[in-house]
Amino acid sequence: MKVPAKASLRSELLAARALLTKEDVTGAASVLATGALALPELSGARTVAAYVSVGREPGTRALLDALRDRGVRVLLPVLLADNDLDWAVYEGAEHLLTAGRGLLEPDGPRLGPDAVLEADAVLLPGLAVDGAGMRLGRGGGSYDRVLARLSAAGADPALIVLLYGNEVVARVPSEPHDHPVDAVVTPAGARRFTA
Repeated sequence: MKVPAKASLRSELLAARALLTKEDVTGAASVLATGALALPELSGARTVAAYVSVGREPGTRALLDALRDRGVRVLLPVLLADNDLDWAVYEGAEHLLTAGRGLLEPDGPRLGPDAVLEADAVLLPGLAVDGAGMRLGRGGGSYDRVLARLSAAGADPALIVLLYGNEVVARVPSEPHDHPVDAVVTPAGARRFTA
């Protein structure tokens, strides 16, 4: 089977997401939160770097609140002008501000791009993952920088992606700088990948 180019696969997956109803997204978010919270990588974490889902992305808000309620320090990204990510602590939905590109960011103090190095687990946004754990992102490169920063520092947090079931695909086109994730959570359950 010929592996589709990243751009083609992104278009296909985004088109499928566009067909989801608000009810589809809300229902999946609840199941995803339950599945993610059951992962040992998250249940034992003291600090989790995550993100606020927007639009038809697999929902993270219930998960963010549940982690925070457990006493977990949740770091959320703040997009910088050069597409790198700064981080701030999640203090609840009432402390989220609308930012560029339709994103939601925390209103608290910025901790710097290296704050992610403190994370026991990192929740990565994505569009797909394959059987080897290779993740397809949106293509902006922000999380490639985060993963490179973690690698350069010798940090080894659990890398987890939340997806819809159809987004676990046979093969994701990968490049030398791409990093595999450790686990994917879909509404059907969690799957771990081995190196």
